[in-house]
Amino acid sequence: MMLEYFARLALLLPLLGLLIWGSLRLTRYLQTRLVSAGQNSGRRCELVETTLLAPGMKLAVVRYHDREILLGCSRQGLVRLGEAESQPAPSAADD
Repeated sequence: MMLEYFARLALLLPLLGLLIWGSLRLTRYLQTRLVSAGQNSGRRCELVETTLLAPGMKLAVVRYHDREILLGCSRQGLVRLGEAESQPAPSAADD
């Protein structure tokens, strides 16, 4: 009885680990594929940066028509906090 339990455990535990590992790899693959597909679609709206302030509260910078818009994001909705001209991304040579 006890030997049968350990035999099942020895068989199913590595199988469960393999399923978890495979699902994590698949998730990572699909996330990178979706991100790269979104960048090449020629959209006018681009998410530049997000910052987590508290659980359920974020700040987000969105680039839209050469403008950078600062948004406050919460569970209740979005609020435009500010807007500025879009700045070119700094290159590594500018340091």
